[in-house]
Amino acid sequence: MWEQIRANKIKSVWVIVGMGVLLLGFGYLIGELFFESGIAGIVLASIVWLIMNLVAFFQGDQVFLSVSKAKKLERSDHPKLFNTVEEMTIASGLPKMPDIYIIDEPAPNAFAMGRDPNKAAIAVTSGLLQRLNRDELQGVIAHEIGHIKNRDVLLMVISGITMGAIVLLADFALIYLILGGAGGGRRSSSSGGGGQGQIIILIVGIAFIILAPIIARLLYFAMSRKREYLADASSALYTRYPEGLASALEKISSSTNVLKSANRVTAPMYIVNPLHKPGLKASDLSSTHPPTSERIRILRSMGSSASFADYNRIYSEVHKGGGGVIPQSALAGAAGLVETRGASAEEARPEKIEKLERTREVSDLVEKLNDYTALACKCGAKFKVPTDFKGKSIKCPRCGTVNHIPGR
Repeated sequence: MWEQIRANKIKSVWVIVGMGVLLLGFGYLIGELFFESGIAGIVLASIVWLIMNLVAFFQGDQVFLSVSKAKKLERSDHPKLFNTVEEMTIASGLPKMPDIYIIDEPAPNAFAMGRDPNKAAIAVTSGLLQRLNRDELQGVIAHEIGHIKNRDVLLMVISGITMGAIVLLADFALIYLILGGAGGGRRSSSSGGGGQGQIIILIVGIAFIILAPIIARLLYFAMSRKREYLADASSALYTRYPEGLASALEKISSSTNVLKSANRVTAPMYIVNPLHKPGLKASDLSSTHPPTSERIRILRSMGSSASFADYNRIYSEVHKGGGGVIPQSALAGAAGLVETRGASAEEARPEKIEKLERTREVSDLVEKLNDYTALACKCGAKFKVPTDFKGKSIKCPRCGTVNHIPGR
């Protein structure tokens, strides 16, 4: 995959330069509009650009994990999850097992983060751990490890933080203009032809303020789509069970839970767009991800082979000969046939029993991490009791029933 890794490094440079130019142009117009000095705006934008890139490279992963409200796990917290990540780390050949984080939200989803394979992390939601069986979870973890292996996580971190800076400046500028703080009265008092020039600058500036974040977002989203196909192909290869990821994508995309911690900057990081409403088509240029139904169709068409070559062939068929998604270096070095395996023994167990066990595991884990006890009253009300609560029982705020607190 050296070809893809090199391409992502080159893209990272172009993203830094391209979005930097966009940010500098944006800064010039902000300077003209607010400070009557384009140079002052360029200086301000240059400082922002430099800080953003330093933050993205050295602390970008921590920024995104913090924004997503992710908490780091230890092996003892969830041995099954650690075992799954460990298996896929070995299968992919990564030099170091990624750190594992959990986001306490019912919406099933996951993302990968990190500067390089030696400093990477995978975050999963509590909803994902509750809903997916072992084969499905393995497919998702392998997909995220594919992102780390292909070195596209750094590209997305840099793109996301730079885009966030542009969006932040644009929002600030628009609010300032709406509130009448652009110095309109000062500019309108200018004499001569300079007044017309300032009006033109004002119009161009407003248009740029509106269009700059849209252009940056489209570039950001366009980059994130092809990488999802490649990570899907990697997952099929590492697990030798494409159905696992296909089934997981089906469950994730059909969920009606909203991922509250996600936003328009972090959305492309997730395996399925967390901002996309179930049942709606999302195949246009503004989408952060390719259509989930198309990804599932490709995975389920792989038959008895989980190789890159097989995925590439099916991808080309689905896109009617529009070219493949796998780099030639990966196709040349791939084995001719990678046989798929059957479902794991865990899938043979009753789904109801599995789901109860997963729910209990995740509930205990969340309670431990958040330092509270979850209670459910017979009336259907659910509430959380802090561990420092002194009583042995608590009254339900809905029906008044006294509920005993376990372990007291």
